[in-house]
Amino acid sequence: MKQLFFLLFVVQIAFAQQKFEKDSVIQFQKGLNEHYADTASSPLKKSDLKKFKALDFFAIDERFFVKAKFIRTANEKPFEMPTTTSRKPMYVKYGELYFMMDNVACKLNVYQNIELTKMPKYATSLFLPFTDLTSGVESYGGGRYLDIEIQEGMNWVIDFNQCYNPYCAYNEAYSCPLTPAENDLKVAIKAGVKKFHD
Repeated sequence: MKQLFFLLFVVQIAFAQQKFEKDSVIQFQKGLNEHYADTASSPLKKSDLKKFKALDFFAIDERFFVKAKFIRTANEKPFEMPTTTSRKPMYVKYGELYFMMDNVACKLNVYQNIELTKMPKYATSLFLPFTDLTSGVESYGGGRYLDIEIQEGMNWVIDFNQCYNPYCAYNEAYSCPLTPAENDLKVAIKAGVKKFHD
């Protein structure tokens, strides 16, 4: 069984940027495609890797670079996050993000992986899984992930153009965190990676 915390790229993207940067998204997509094309690191099955050219992305759209209000939640207890296998990694809810999208009030919980916080390199990394109205239609039914960095103050930004699929969307041999039900958005996030197979 292969395990996956969440994807952390060799090419680090500035997730805490305060304004939309199309070049950052292009670089993100380039790094993602290189990762998936690399026979040494790709999660793709051998049959898919042989014919792989590039992932399918929604068009880059500044509308999905969102300014959110961050609320740090107090006294949160670590919990076992369910995955696609019997593995249950420890996470803690770090806080809540509130924003508007298509005139709909949205809220997402953001999480911190307990094991990764022990590594200085990932001490400020947060995990943001979500589903939306594209899930199971244009994007992977199990939801998509965003890796973001802890930001200062209450005004945070989220760039959905940099969301990606869990490895399980490509290969069931991986163990991936399941998107919590409370992180289901009632809007269509037409940004980031689309589904791989119908």
